[in-house]
Parts: sequence; C-alpha cells; structure tokens
Amino acid sequence: MTPPMPPASPAHPDDVGIGSYSQWVRKVIRAVRSERNLLVSLFDSSVPEPVDLLRRIVVNEFAEPVTSRYTSAFSGNPYVVEQLARRYRVPQDNVLCATGATGALSLIYRALVGPGESVLVETPGFDLFHTIARTNGMAVDQFARRGDGFTVDPDEVAAQITPATRLIVLSNLHNPSGMAADRDTLLALARIAEARGIHVVVDEVYAAYVDAAERPPSAVSLSPAIIGIDSLTKSYGLSTLRCGWIVADDAPIRRIRALAEETEFGVSNLAHAAAALVLERPEPFDAYRDDIMRKARPIIESYHAHWRAEGLVTGELPRFGCIAFPRLTGIDDTIAFSEWLADRCGVIVAPGEYFGAAGHIRIGFARAPADVDYGLQALTDGLVRYRDLLAARGTN
Repeated sequence: MTPPMPPASPAHPDDVGIGSYSQWVRKVIRAVRSERNLLVSLFDSSVPEPVDLLRRIVVNEFAEPVTSRYTSAFSGNPYVVEQLARRYRVPQDNVLCATGATGALSLIYRALVGPGESVLVETPGFDLFHTIARTNGMAVDQFARRGDGFTVDPDEVAAQITPATRLIVLSNLHNPSGMAADRDTLLALARIAEARGIHVVVDEVYAAYVDAAERPPSAVSLSPAIIGIDSLTKSYGLSTLRCGWIVADDAPIRRIRALAEETEFGVSNLAHAAAALVLERPEPFDAYRDDIMRKARPIIESYHAHWRAEGLVTGELPRFGCIAFPRLTGIDDTIAFSEWLADRCGVIVAPGEYFGAAGHIRIGFARAPADVDYGLQALTDGLVRYRDLLAARGTN
C-alpha cells in the first residue's frame, strides 16, 4: 500500500470529528478491519484477557454445586470485600466495590465534589479523569507531570489549588507514561490535602506491575486524606468482570457509600463472584501477567534503546509496567502519524493528544512476544519512513 502524505499541520481531535480517545480507537479499528489489514494492538494497556484461567473458574465453580461466592453483590460481594480489606489492612467498612475503576472514580467525584467545585488532575493523564468531571458539571484544573520521569512537584500542585478544589487526582503507576511517583511525593501531596481539608485520589490500577519485591504498600496507607482506586482490569486483564473498588477513610467512604446505595445497581453478582475467586487465589493470574511481562520487556527495551540511538524518540522507558510514552522526534501531530501507521501496516498506537501531550505516543507492550516484535518493528520502520515523508514535504 502506498502511504498517504501526512497533513501539512497538526490536527486537533475536534478538527477531524474525534470526540474522545475511545471513539478514536474504535474508528481506527473499524478502518483497519475493513481493509483486512493485520491488526496488532499496541494501544492496549493491560495484559490480554486470561481466557483459559477464567474458563477454569467458570467450569469448576459454577457447575453443581455452585460456589458459595455466588451471592448478592448489592452492597458489595462480601468475599471480595473480605479479600480487599485483608490486602489493604483496613476494616471492611473502608472498602466499597464498584463497576470497574471508572465507576469507582465517578462515584468519588459525584459524592465529594459539589456544584461550583473543582478537581485538580494531572497532565499528561488519562482522559476520563477530565471527562467524568466535566460530564458531571465540575470544573477541571491541571497540574503538570514533568521531565523524562513525569515527576510531580508538590509545590506546583499546591499552587494550583483554589478554594473550589476538592480533589487532587493522579495515577501511580502513571498513565500514560508508566512512571512511578515515589512515596515522599505522595506523602507531600497528602500533607497538602490534609492542610486544605481536601482529598488525593490515587488511581493504582497499574500498581501490580511493579515487581513484588519492590512494590510499596498502597498509597492509602500514608494518610486518611488519600483515597485509592483499583480494579482487576489492568493487573489481570479481567475487564469482563467489571470489578473495581475504592478504599478510603471513614468520612469520605461514608459519603461515597451513601451515594452508591442510592444510585449504583450495576454490580453483577456473577462477575463479582468470579472476582472473589480470583482474589482468593490470585497466584495463577499473577504468574500469567508476570510471564507475559518477563518475555515482553526485553523486546521493548531493545527497540527503545535502538530508537534513542537513531534519534527517533526521546525519553526514558519506565522500570515497570506495560506501557511507555516516548516523545517522537520531529513528529508533533501524533494523531496523523498513528492513523497513517494503522493504515500502512495494521499496527495501532495511542496518540499523545488524547493524554494532553501531542508528539508522544503510548505503546502497550503486554502482548505475546511475536506480536510485540512485529508491532515494534513496524513502528520502527514507520518512524523512519514518516520522518522521511515529513522532511520531503518540509513540515511536521
């Protein structure tokens, strides 16, 4: 296929009728499939669904007799809550189940942020941190994560807080870069929040990718001002279970639970029964994730080193996690580049524009080694070819 010439100037999502990252991904997948091109999904940000492990749970536990974990999840599956309370070393009343991490975040926003109040979110960042707030009529302010390590400066965060701010929101490991915020930084943010009478929401959906020997306790252990959210989606690839949760101190969890009991009826008894069984016996799922990452990481490390040596990208590769967020050299419009790459060879990466950082791409590399290698080789070829096209046209 002859690749189209890139556009003369960077495009904004709104300029091409793309309202959100999820809409963009669906559009590109449809286009690639319609052309019957090979589809390698380097935009995914978790391990693939562990179908065989999930099938064993269904076969073994939902035949006769049906597992006792299959019970009402109206107030949260009690076995899920029990396991999470043990994991976080908190009373069970400080744990609330939700329909995924997205549902958890929505509950927190709606329970703790009122009319005329605002949230302070990281940038670059996951677009739903902004979208959920704005959809619910809340104002959104931003603080920057800077440098190759996408670090957080607590003093800069403090300077962005206004009388209307009710939540500081960040991810750790960071989405989209995979970088970690250290304990001192999180503790400093907690102290700022305590002094202002507000809360810090820490999205920890990637935390399990840190090697077990180096994995710190959840940020909620640092301060009652910190609210933690997590799910089974990113750590185990179990998005189908829609099992997320909130861990918070007494005062905020009471407000969040009160709202949940009035408005939330979507938690599945069946899905959360399976989630309870996963949480009770996580070892096969941990091994599944760790095996994928053990094979994938050397591949991304090799390619990333090559890209830097050839001047194709700048930035550091995170030590842990399944995502990376390099800055492409000489390419500012990464929506155009990502669509060109998908059309050219059926490999999809996530444009940085959707995370607030044009010129970057997010690469998900938690795939089978052959897919990772093919996708990254195609990306390498694409970076070289696209750079040549830009040079020939005399624009980026």
